[in-house]
Amino acid sequence: MKTMKGFFKVVKQSEPIKVPSQKVEGGQLDKSVVTLQELGGRNTFVCSLFGSSALCRWSPGDVVFASLYFCAHEHNGNVYQEIKVGELITMVS
Repeated sequence: MKTMKGFFKVVKQSEPIKVPSQKVEGGQLDKSVVTLQELGGRNTFVCSLFGSSALCRWSPGDVVFASLYFCAHEHNGNVYQEIKVGELITMVS
């Protein structure tokens, strides 16, 4: 699994939804999708937030420090790439 840490600008964030999970009690986990753009760069990343992080809200234009984890998984014979957020910290000016 590759990782990337750095400063990003929040482009947008989805509303959290419940997704099935065998890893948590109750069988459901909160998930939100956040789009981050590198500061000083052109790269944009669409990332998944899980658990309590998915319930936190960021506004477009917020500057954050994030740890991104790049992974791939197989489902029904297809391979999917996913970017997960390990930490997302709002920078205060």
